[in-house]
Amino acid sequence: MATDWPALAARLETALGLQVPPIAITFAASTPAGVAPFDEPMPAAAPDGRTGRVPAGCVFWMKSTDRTFSTVAEDHANCSVGSMTHGFKTLQDVAANGDVAALLESGWVTMDVVPQIPVVTEKPEAVVYGPLSETPMDPDVVMLRVTGRQLMVLSDAYPGLRIEGKPQCHIIAIAKEQGQIAASVGCQLSRVRTGMANGEMTCAIPASMLGDVIARIEQTAVADNMVARYASADMARFA
Repeated sequence: MATDWPALAARLETALGLQVPPIAITFAASTPAGVAPFDEPMPAAAPDGRTGRVPAGCVFWMKSTDRTFSTVAEDHANCSVGSMTHGFKTLQDVAANGDVAALLESGWVTMDVVPQIPVVTEKPEAVVYGPLSETPMDPDVVMLRVTGRQLMVLSDAYPGLRIEGKPQCHIIAIAKEQGQIAASVGCQLSRVRTGMANGEMTCAIPASMLGDVIARIEQTAVADNMVARYASADMARFA
């Protein structure tokens, strides 16, 4: 692992003023040695047989801000959408599940849209989550929880950044499979399951692009600070 991920994590946190540390997400072809598995208990199954160690894979974003762990397909399996976007299951595997039926019946999503949702194309053996500052391997994706202002800075720094909607988790697949930076305004399913604050959004960055993204953010910050000083001085006339 030649990249200095702790240094990049520190620069990223400083440049954006992150309140939540960035996390590293790695899709592994085999269960990585030396990484503890996520071991919270498995609850009783839903009537359709679904269960997992957390309500949805997006909950691992919240759990991994201070520790590194590995997950497998069964850990994610309570959320059919997340299992699909992360490559663990296909649309055919989950189409008859109760949570998919609930989303369709509510009108939250329509079946013609579901096949267009970006997904990880190769089924992983494990997905590793943890703070970017202590990642034991080169990650595939760097995940951020951001405010509106922080997303503004990211968008200024990288005008090609994609802004996505529901489901929130598909931005991981966009970053990994398409090599694009993708932010999400969030989705109600994920906000309820994660408890994420209403003012928070998310952004997924291909890990290979992180150094360039940080350099652009740092450059953008110089211009933003100049504009902020100008605006503050100009507002003095209205005091």
